[in-house]
Amino acid sequence: MIYLDYAATTPVDERVLAKMMPYFREAFGNPSSIHRFGQKAESAVDEAREKVAAVLGCRPDEVIFTSCGSEADNLALRGAMMANKEKTRWLLTAKTEHHAVSKTAIQLEKEYGFPLEWLDVDEHGAVTVESLKKAVCDNTTMASIMYANNEIGTVNPIADLAKVAKENNILLHTDAVQAAAYLDVKVSNLGIDMMSLGGHKFYGPKGVGALYVRKGTGLIPHLTGGGQEFGLRAGTHNVPYIVGFAEALHLAAEEREMRVAHVKPLRDHIVGTVLETISDSKLTGHPEKRLPNHASFVFKDVDGNLLLQMLDAAGFACSSGSACKTGNPEPSEVVTALGHSRDWALGSLRITLGSGTTAEHVDSFLKTLPGLVEKARALTTDKHG
Repeated sequence: MIYLDYAATTPVDERVLAKMMPYFREAFGNPSSIHRFGQKAESAVDEAREKVAAVLGCRPDEVIFTSCGSEADNLALRGAMMANKEKTRWLLTAKTEHHAVSKTAIQLEKEYGFPLEWLDVDEHGAVTVESLKKAVCDNTTMASIMYANNEIGTVNPIADLAKVAKENNILLHTDAVQAAAYLDVKVSNLGIDMMSLGGHKFYGPKGVGALYVRKGTGLIPHLTGGGQEFGLRAGTHNVPYIVGFAEALHLAAEEREMRVAHVKPLRDHIVGTVLETISDSKLTGHPEKRLPNHASFVFKDVDGNLLLQMLDAAGFACSSGSACKTGNPEPSEVVTALGHSRDWALGSLRITLGSGTTAEHVDSFLKTLPGLVEKARALTTDKHG
């Protein structure tokens, strides 16, 4: 079985696992305990926080550990908007966002009365500077714009968008869950106020994430209890996972150039070959400003879920977009936002590469895909007449 779905999740790096193991049994204390077991665990969390802060170029007390990237998104949006609830001000985001952002934004409008405005995206799914400038007004509290799109790979101009936000005195949050594996996440370079990360996207464990919160940013906790994480996120620290998250992020930053050099030529080969060999195929997302490991397409008159099943049977693990959408017969909101009609949008395919991907894997996939698309297209056409 050849794994081509690294945007959904990645295997834990052996070096990361080795760092985690002592904290399951030997150093198992609760960081909130005063005794030496607790002190050792607390020290591990502190060291992990400093390691993450070094990668992000921020203060350690600006790093909030969470259970995942989705929780980090929720804390950013709910926390910042609720901190401004007396003002009942606007929230800006785009329909191309991960559901952890878009569904949170919808609920904030529906249940709490915060006005929501959807930002326009261009034909590549990017939020432009012009789009943000057009939407910002005196009543805007914050914008949440992802760094890199999980479904179509497009990289947004976050640093430029942050300048617009700063000029208009609004907060900018970015979901960098996909971006952190391959892009610069130094907050001083990006200029953002908050940034979400998830460990399992860069060879760390599932079930741990982080939110960078610029010092001075008003935030109300959405999980209350103990005073962990500077009072912003209650709950006993998941010490081994936090240690693993920090090590995985450190390795991602340290080895970024090498990892990009490995996946980018393979990705380019996939894009060029698919567009050349498969009729009625289109690349989704920006042709250049995209994640280096990410190739995504739409095929006309193809049932994307059927194609995924065929690929799985043939020995290839791919996705139709977000891993959270698997099995959904409706076209993705992201692909639809690009302007594709239903007969195109239903036929989406995402191929994402990683450390275990080889040229042989890619060649085998490219030999198999055209025939499966043709077969899926025939079956889809028969099904719908």
